Amino acid sequence: MADEGWSTEEVGAWELADVVARGAESGRPYLEFLRVPDLSVGLYVLEAGGVDGQSPHTEDEAYIVMSGHGRLRMGPQDVAVGPGTTAFVAAGVEHRFHDITERLVILVAFGPAEGSR
Repeated sequence: MADEGWSTEEVGAWELADVVARGAESGRPYLEFLRVPDLSVGLYVLEAGGVDGQSPHTEDEAYIVMSGHGRLRMGPQDVAVGPGTTAFVAAGVEHRFHDITERLVILVAFGPAEGSR
């Protein structure tokens, strides 16, 4: 769930550095910072050598890698990811980041909002 003051229902703008800092303060790998009924956006950070423990979601999901390197398994596909990689994963598809060689900082968008289906 988004932290108070970080979500909006009409407009908003966020600086990546501020979101990264807020995520670090939370001590969690994922920080949602925008939630409206049809969309939620968060920042997912996985350290080098880290383990991605997520399971399939009930919503469609897009990932945009801001920094770092690793791999992403999406169903039968396994792709290298790095800055600028954008990936789409449909609802219910098994997926996981792995072989993380450099800290991954990833913007994540869910449609509709995560956990709403």
